[in-house]
Amino acid sequence: VNLVESGGGLVQPGGSLSLSCTASGSIFSIHTMGWYRQAPGKERELVADTNSEGATNYAESVRGRFTLSRDNALNTVYLQMNSLKPEDTAVYYCNAYVTTQLRLRDTYWGQGTQVTVSS
Repeated sequence: VNLVESGGGLVQPGGSLSLSCTASGSIFSIHTMGWYRQAPGKERELVADTNSEGATNYAESVRGRFTLSRDNALNTVYLQMNSLKPEDTAVYYCNAYVTTQLRLRDTYWGQGTQVTVSS
């Protein structure tokens, strides 16, 4: 299973960015899919994720500013990030909890994409 991320980059405070992540490979079903982030010197933390039923979970620090959406047919999640703050600067990692075609369950990670919020 591969997770391919796109988006990210440099934006000024108050600006917007969007990220997308597509899962491919030997996938039977995707249970949860979403985004984590890791800032320099800090632990990786959940940003937002969503399950196969559409329930979405957000970190308190991004609630109301970020929106996660999912296209099950495309095995893709999208993270729209608005009103970005310098403290949102981090490497953002796509994450998916998957049942493979061999009926094995495992967690997969993307390679990470940098988001920098700075004037």
